[in-house]
Amino acid sequence: MNAKILVFSGSLRTGSYNTQLAKAAIKILSAEGAEVTEITLADYPLPILGADLLEKDGAPENAVKLAQLFQVHDGLFIACPEYNSSIPPLLKNVLDWVSVTKSDGTHDLKPYAGLTVALGAASPGALGGIRGLYHVRSVLMNVGTQIITEQCSVARAANSFGADGMPSDERTLSLLKKTCRSLLERVTVGRGRV
Repeated sequence: MNAKILVFSGSLRTGSYNTQLAKAAIKILSAEGAEVTEITLADYPLPILGADLLEKDGAPENAVKLAQLFQVHDGLFIACPEYNSSIPPLLKNVLDWVSVTKSDGTHDLKPYAGLTVALGAASPGALGGIRGLYHVRSVLMNVGTQIITEQCSVARAANSFGADGMPSDERTLSLLKKTCRSLLERVTVGRGRV
């Protein structure tokens, strides 16, 4: 069986550098033999998570859909924007909703159990969004995922992707390839299949 990897960007911005990074990761993961699913979080709008809302209405349909997607994949690659040196609110809300979604109405869900995650970031700044990844890593560790050590950041991202959609800097491209390959080496293939 080939590894099933879910890839998405934590940004909805038109022309997002993180969406470009996610698409570059897809090319590498696919070339390495992974079965890749790409989603956009724009297709899964969610209200801001609150205890009263959860108690009154339960998990929204889109939270259930995302939890199901997380559960049936062996790993994730998330391209994460940096907001004020931290995790963007869109991504935090998604990760939180998935963490409290325990059932699809028929089956129990454990979307994070045994899930392996790779992280990347792209930013117009000189640090490439790397500061925000520490916060994303902390959240994902807390919910029980296995996060690989390798990660990729793309600095000065406005000018850092070539016409082929890949990072134009050889060192950055090498880091992205290393991150994707490490993810595939560490996933438990078949962990999410039902």
